[in-house]
Amino acid sequence: MATYDLVVIGTGPGGYVCAVRAAQLGMKVAVVEKNPTLGGTCLNVGCMPSKALLHASEMFEEAAHSFAKMGVSVSAPKLDLPAMMNFKQQGIDGNVKGVEFLMKKNKIDVLKGTGKILGAGKVEVSGGGKTETVETRNIVIATGSDIARLKGIEIDEKRIVSSTGALSLEKVPEKMLIVGAGVIGLELGSVWRRLGSDVMVVEFLDRILPGMDGEVAKQFQRMLEKQGFAFKLGTKVTSVDTSGKMLKVSVEPAAGGTAQMLEADVVLVCIGRVPYTEGLGLKEAGIALDNRGRVQIDAHFSTSVKGVYAIGDVVAGPMLAHKAEDEGVACAEIIAGQAGHVNYDVIPGVVYTTPEVSSVGKTEEELKQAGVAYTSGKFPFTANGRSKVNQTTDGFVKILADAKTDRVLGVHIVGREAGEMIHEACVLMEFGGSAEDLARTCHAHPTRSEAVKEAALAVGKRAIHM
Repeated sequence: MATYDLVVIGTGPGGYVCAVRAAQLGMKVAVVEKNPTLGGTCLNVGCMPSKALLHASEMFEEAAHSFAKMGVSVSAPKLDLPAMMNFKQQGIDGNVKGVEFLMKKNKIDVLKGTGKILGAGKVEVSGGGKTETVETRNIVIATGSDIARLKGIEIDEKRIVSSTGALSLEKVPEKMLIVGAGVIGLELGSVWRRLGSDVMVVEFLDRILPGMDGEVAKQFQRMLEKQGFAFKLGTKVTSVDTSGKMLKVSVEPAAGGTAQMLEADVVLVCIGRVPYTEGLGLKEAGIALDNRGRVQIDAHFSTSVKGVYAIGDVVAGPMLAHKAEDEGVACAEIIAGQAGHVNYDVIPGVVYTTPEVSSVGKTEEELKQAGVAYTSGKFPFTANGRSKVNQTTDGFVKILADAKTDRVLGVHIVGREAGEMIHEACVLMEFGGSAEDLARTCHAHPTRSEAVKEAALAVGKRAIHM
């Protein structure tokens, strides 16, 4: 029977990063993976493949609509969807091979099969027609999350699809109806809208991007509507009739009222994700779950069973790959007797549409609800030199700072490359920096990042370029 210092169940960003850090700290480590490839949802059917299609579809749209005004004459681009899907697959393969390399480099054993916890120190791995039990001093549950389903609507991944099926459609749907106006729905909707779909988004709440800053969400919705998105907010989907050539989707006001029938070729269900705990034997092992099916942990990632830890989407907090990675590192360090830590107040979020949306820290709504006195500074990209010459002026930067101390409490950006620009705010907030600190930091000219500096200046009512 094999014996390890640590066995990690799941090889998504949280799991494989945790395994690598533990190996760096001198532990004998194994990972358990039930899928044919490593990397979890993120690398195989989530973050990475969606970014490939977002990039490719953006290039397709740029060639069709933006090249001419820059003086670049090309014939109308033709879509070769199988070739685009091949481009996506090449990216997946490269990243998956990268994780395999990291396992070999760090001498981490890969156990192929489904992991089940038999109790403290024992993991059963079943796969390929055989079952083995491994002994380990510590176990980390990093099994991630699965798609949330709508009651009474069966996902077949052909016509009614989840994010997984939406990444592999064989043709561009004429009409796509998306259930849910969160990050995943808007990203995948933007891919298929650029490639020629009419996209309608149905959202139960009265706004898009729940949890993001309200002003950002409103302005971003207007931008998406200009691009051709249609929205039905405060609306719920009650059923989908699959009997005809077109799907017939019954919707009605969220508060109740008269039903309406909408038609679509493809319905994409994006109503969130749920922790994946199936087959792990948690109940039998005595590992407690909370009322939302997440593994309960303390401040050190420990579950109710000694020596068993959990990280990532399977525990509370934002379901983000980078949150899982940071938890993986911290958990490995805690197991090794070090002081691993995650600052949950400084975890950025990004929507990878065009333009992008990014945020870190508190929204205005959260600060108001908490009764925190704050000041805000805002700077539009219409006043940013680099954005003007590139004719990409949609959006703005907003900085929220404590009214007494000037400490930055939240930063929200909608605009080109917003996902890259958010990180200077993260570093500043990690060090407890002020808007004044940011305002007095020299930024290269001409860059879009100057808008961040100007927004910081605007907190003190002294922006230069507006």
